[in-house]
Amino acid sequence: MIHNIVFDMGKVLIHFDPERYVGRLGVTPQEEKLLLNQVFRSVEWVQMDRGVIDEAEAVRRFCGRLPAHLHECVRKLVFEWDEPVAPVEGMYELAEELKNAGYGIYLLSNASARHSQYWPKIPASRFFDGLVVSSEAGCMKPREEIYRVLCSRYGLRPEECFFIDDLPANVESARFVGMEGTVFHDGDMEELRSSLRRAGVKV
Repeated sequence: MIHNIVFDMGKVLIHFDPERYVGRLGVTPQEEKLLLNQVFRSVEWVQMDRGVIDEAEAVRRFCGRLPAHLHECVRKLVFEWDEPVAPVEGMYELAEELKNAGYGIYLLSNASARHSQYWPKIPASRFFDGLVVSSEAGCMKPREEIYRVLCSRYGLRPEECFFIDDLPANVESARFVGMEGTVFHDGDMEELRSSLRRAGVKV
């Protein structure tokens, strides 16, 4: 029986759209592509999520390989991409419903140390009982270790957890450690609710 619902953050609780963030900077199409590749698609972005480097070091490295007139753009992308936070429609209501029904609500996210600045701004965060973030755990989804960190930290049984993520590989790993789960597709709340109901969750 499912007693706990575990949510991913980016593209599940909130929108995460690097193309949009770069597009609002007012740079040329060529510079947009450059920033996407050198910032969001970089090794350093993954290292921030893993907790290997912090944002200041990432910015230093990005700026070291980008022209000077893009350095302020880099700073904005790293430190201000979440302004404003854009919640996924319907997630607040779902989290509130699950909380009121007595389910434990948890976050399991690949995110950098800056999550502590924007997590409280996410409306649904008020319903959560705990969180594990990759930069603090020192490991990332889809590695099985991070799912076990969540269960160990909060005394959860994997078979009593249902995991929601936008990436199939992450859901597959959750299933490998014993959790049920589903892939959240493009904001489709009805599909998500149907998946929860099939698992016996009362929504």
